[in-house]
Amino acid sequence: MRMFIAGFVTAVVLLILGVFLYVRLGFVDPRADTPVGSLESAVAMPALDASVDRHAPDLKNPVPADDADLTAGMKLYQEDCSSCHGDPVHPDAIFANALKPPAPQFVKDSPDMPENQNFYIIRHGVRFSGMPAWKPLLSDHQMWQLTTFLSHMDKLPPDVEAQWKTAAAAPPAQ
Repeated sequence: MRMFIAGFVTAVVLLILGVFLYVRLGFVDPRADTPVGSLESAVAMPALDASVDRHAPDLKNPVPADDADLTAGMKLYQEDCSSCHGDPVHPDAIFANALKPPAPQFVKDSPDMPENQNFYIIRHGVRFSGMPAWKPLLSDHQMWQLTTFLSHMDKLPPDVEAQWKTAAAAPPAQ
């Protein structure tokens, strides 16, 4: 029995070492213009969801879903997020498929994560995905406004919806 356990432990250690060396020695292809493999597809998103679920603090959104805060969140989204995540005029965002994994297209598929998790992702970003951490650039209040907008973007009040369509159709600011 002792030999079996020693052999099993040795096999596990060698497997871990082999995977580490495979990655560390550069055998993983880093190109973003190649198709995503089935293993990466099967592991990456569930791992991200589990990690965010585990690490995002259980915070309550302090920003009300009123027209003023939704409009402020929409302006932040249009300025900082729409080129990767889409808007009413460009539901297939310009940079979406250039990223690996591709950025979610929120106009086509509204975010359905709890607000505390959306806030966590906005604040801290997502490593190896192109999603930056906005903590150095936005205040907590602005990130909550953006979170509020994401949570309501599929059911915006008519005035905010009209402003969003106008902002999306406008040429980018220089």
